[in-house]
Amino acid sequence: MPVQIILGAQWGDEGKGKVVDMLSENVDIVARYQGGANAGHTVCIGDKQYVLHLLPSGMFHPQITCVIGNGVVVDPKALLTEIQQLETAGITVHGRLLISHNAHLIMPYHKLLDAIREQTAQRIGTTGRGIGPAYIDKFMRVGIRIVDLLNRDVLAAKLKRNIAEKNEILTKVYGETRIDVDAIIAEYQEFDKRIDEYITDTTLYLHQALKAGKRIIAEGAQGAMLDVDHGTYPFVTSSNPTSGGACTGLGIPPTAVEGIIGVAKAYCTRVGEGPFPTEQQNPVGERLRTVGHEFGATTGRPRRCGWFDAVALQHSARVNGISRLVITKLDVLDAFDEIRVCTGYELNGKRLKGFPVDVDTLERITLIYESFEGWKTSIVNVTTYEALPPNAQKYLQALSRLTDIPLWFVSVGPRRDQSLFVI
Repeated sequence: MPVQIILGAQWGDEGKGKVVDMLSENVDIVARYQGGANAGHTVCIGDKQYVLHLLPSGMFHPQITCVIGNGVVVDPKALLTEIQQLETAGITVHGRLLISHNAHLIMPYHKLLDAIREQTAQRIGTTGRGIGPAYIDKFMRVGIRIVDLLNRDVLAAKLKRNIAEKNEILTKVYGETRIDVDAIIAEYQEFDKRIDEYITDTTLYLHQALKAGKRIIAEGAQGAMLDVDHGTYPFVTSSNPTSGGACTGLGIPPTAVEGIIGVAKAYCTRVGEGPFPTEQQNPVGERLRTVGHEFGATTGRPRRCGWFDAVALQHSARVNGISRLVITKLDVLDAFDEIRVCTGYELNGKRLKGFPVDVDTLERITLIYESFEGWKTSIVNVTTYEALPPNAQKYLQALSRLTDIPLWFVSVGPRRDQSLFVI
């Protein structure tokens, strides 16, 4: 069946946007299945750079229909801003975007609660975009869905109930001012008028597309190590970036999936709080950050940087069923004399068999590294895998061997043409 899932195999920011954009040339539909405007997918076309937060990365191919699935939480204001930015840049969105009527909406009180909670001692390091509180309401069964915008009375009743509860929390727990219900109702009904043309039953649309033999890319946000079930809980995102999230977030069956592509950097980065075993809080980490321009596409925050973690990627491969591996930003390592890869964890002198997702264990492990000799030359203009320096090829072959995933292609720069297919 013609569905390919493209997901981040590490802690996010792996370069999924470029991979989806490049592979979109040969598909019909790109569908985003989870997360919200806390994601930042960067796509470089020529000398222009675009950062998408909600719109799927297939937007830059005019023949592609882009879908925002029911698993995404939608901030209408952010969405409309993004649509306007693309239209201003000459990229047509009208007639090419479909949004699930079952997707949940991020409300102003979600952002307020998110920001307040991040000021406490239990901060996670979120983007403050209201994602977690929106998913909380979803699973408490009090969320506002896009379909609720169709009926003002239904919307007003649900919002009054929700805001009454949120006002109690804001005023009595946090000492914040109360939220104006009528202002939010008016604001979101105006949003409805502007996004109404895009709203549809996307699950039905995707099933019809599958029946017609259409080729589909399911695009994830964040990374597998931030999965709420399989990541470094509680320092995770509020959804399932893993491959299983594509089925629930789009309403497609697992039998429709023919391949799962994992995207990983040639090293590791992480944004926000939480365990990061291979982090280099030293000149190596600073060098990776500077050379790799490692600053968040959504918030601009500096990313934490470290060596490639094969143990974490093995865990990601097991959870996701990754069938092909894409390695990005290999060129960032061009000037390193020595490149290290974490190949194992030890705890109290014993080798661990898997990746421990509990924070306490991760803080006590000892890492086992394997070292590789650098290639000490620029590879940004290399046009074939075979033309890569021998040491670069050895490093890539080691990553494939250590993770037990076939290497599919390698990125040596941000442009579409800086991609070298191995097989």
